[in-house]
Amino acid sequence: MIRWPEEFDPKKCPIHVRNELAMKVRPEYAWAWLIHAVRWPSWYSNSHNVHIEDSSGPDLGPGVHFRWKTNGVSLRSKVLEFMPCERLAWDARAFGVQAYHAWLIEPRPDGCWVLTEETQKGWLARLGALLMPQKMHRVHQLWLERLQSMAGDGPP
Repeated sequence: MIRWPEEFDPKKCPIHVRNELAMKVRPEYAWAWLIHAVRWPSWYSNSHNVHIEDSSGPDLGPGVHFRWKTNGVSLRSKVLEFMPCERLAWDARAFGVQAYHAWLIEPRPDGCWVLTEETQKGWLARLGALLMPQKMHRVHQLWLERLQSMAGDGPP
């Protein structure tokens, strides 16, 4: 279901995390909160200092570059897939880590189902996985749960 770039295929990356959540929220509300990246730090505690670099708006879009910090690492990212209310994916790069993070939103009769997957490679990614093997899974689950909570109140 995820359209993995060859270099980030889970079979080629030492780190792969998958989280999903059925949400009783409108898919367009979940999407609106997800692409409104500059507000992530206000509701997702594992993101900091999100800055959109090449757009005047606060939202992610096709090809948009952004900088942010997560898990103590400052990252440069670029949106590589953007299909409104369906698919969003970006890469993330820093010294010692390269990652690909994808989201899928599927409408359901009572809301939507949201899947997020990430692969990582690099020495820093391996070190983090060794020292805190379940951390990425836990923080991505938190991201999904907080997304559900925010989208339950409507769009941003």
